[in-house]
Amino acid sequence: MTISQSSEVVWINGVGAIAGLGAALARRFAQGGYKVVVSGRSPEKLRAVVDDIQAQGGQAVALPGDAGSEADILAAVKHIKTLGPLKVAIFNVGNSVAAPTLELSAELFEQTWRASTFGGFLFGREATRVLLDNGGGTLLFTGATASLRGKPPFVAFAAAKAGLRSLSQTFAREFGPLNVHVAHVIIDGGINGERMRSYAPQRLEQLGDDGSLGLEDIADAYWYLHTQPRSAWTQELDLRPYKEAF
Repeated sequence: MTISQSSEVVWINGVGAIAGLGAALARRFAQGGYKVVVSGRSPEKLRAVVDDIQAQGGQAVALPGDAGSEADILAAVKHIKTLGPLKVAIFNVGNSVAAPTLELSAELFEQTWRASTFGGFLFGREATRVLLDNGGGTLLFTGATASLRGKPPFVAFAAAKAGLRSLSQTFAREFGPLNVHVAHVIIDGGINGERMRSYAPQRLEQLGDDGSLGLEDIADAYWYLHTQPRSAWTQELDLRPYKEAF
């Protein structure tokens, strides 16, 4: 596959397994010609994603770090500025935690909030600063079913994701008029990726063809959001398989 390359940069924070959503987003934007910067906690997984993109003729750089660490975010931004103009930033950190409410520790609740809500704020703040310096761009946040409703045993995850959704709305209202397209994507259903294949293969089989969200199909939706004309921007997009109840 021949990929036309650009000097423009997309930064995706929350990239893990090569068969995960973060990696699928990285591949899609690399196919669109962007220089891809991938961030996450596992240097080994990031390296695999970078190698895969480069093998297809794309441009990719790995910047490991903790989404909830201001120092790591600031260091990443400093490096990204040397690579080219940042035009797209995607916060894709997922930290689903399941625990009975009365057994959930304060520490685990805070860790979940820190990775998703606080991390989303740090990422959004610093990415927006650079996007504004570059004349605008796209800022996308990955949400979940829990963004809209809380239910046990996901109290920590629901609180964190609901906070991230409100954060995305606030950023959209403040920075949309300054030419930064901010959108929140609700992933409402199981993703046919490494996690579900590893931990719930029977469920995946029960869902059948197109009963779970395809990685490439989700990535195409993010690309669509980025390429929307300014006269018709989407602030929130929900994605679910055709047979998913909602």
